[in-house]
Amino acid sequence: MNRIEKKFSELKKNKSKAFIAFITAGYPSLAVTEKLVKQLEKSGVDIVELGVPFSDPIADGPIIQAASQAALRKKVNLSGIFNLVKRLRKYSAMPLCLMTYYNPVFCFGQEKFMRLASLCGVDGVIIPDLPPEEGQLLLNYAAKYKIDVICFISPTTPLRRIKYIASISKGFIYYVSLTGTTGTRSKLSSGIITRLKLIKRYTDKPVCVGFGVSSAGQVRQIERFADGVIVGSAIIKKISENINSHALISKVGNFVSSLRGR
Repeated sequence: MNRIEKKFSELKKNKSKAFIAFITAGYPSLAVTEKLVKQLEKSGVDIVELGVPFSDPIADGPIIQAASQAALRKKVNLSGIFNLVKRLRKYSAMPLCLMTYYNPVFCFGQEKFMRLASLCGVDGVIIPDLPPEEGQLLLNYAAKYKIDVICFISPTTPLRRIKYIASISKGFIYYVSLTGTTGTRSKLSSGIITRLKLIKRYTDKPVCVGFGVSSAGQVRQIERFADGVIVGSAIIKKISENINSHALISKVGNFVSSLRGR
């Protein structure tokens, strides 16, 4: 049982839901990212997604795009992120996933990427711009090195493809709550509950909801029907608002605790 599977098993036993936090690796620096991950774990986060900075993040809204560009200006790359994960593994067993676009993985080398990810302690990989139907080689390498590839289902995914994605996704299924890019939203999209119930008919794998979740109320709504909730842009926004503050880490931690309901 890997760390992601073990975490969801523990949560199910405790009748709890996963809180998954996304932060951009290297924003505002890799050293601060390390401190943020430590604080997120203390604040009740169950799984952390580390975003790999990329120059053309088509699935991301302006908040995450700006964080990605800032990290790229500081020359943050996959090698630095692997070293970050290696450091985190010295004191944390919390599941860690990399959220990246396919271009950095392809340029780095697909097998090399999966091998080094496994060696440093990455548990899962999320690649929003790689349809699983076109990523069989990557899926094979992921299986070889025991890395979960987490796939997306969206509001427009047809039933036949829902069944296919449910059959191949590992770790959990990422349900995109809206069409478009990431970003904070004042209210959740209609139809989420209906779609979650549909997906649940075809899989017993955990289904977690992301994109647009930005308040404690929205977190509570989603937790009633999903196995977990994913918050990214709202956390990055909080980092940005406090980037020059000596209390950055604690302020982000307090914000996440409030979302988590602690």
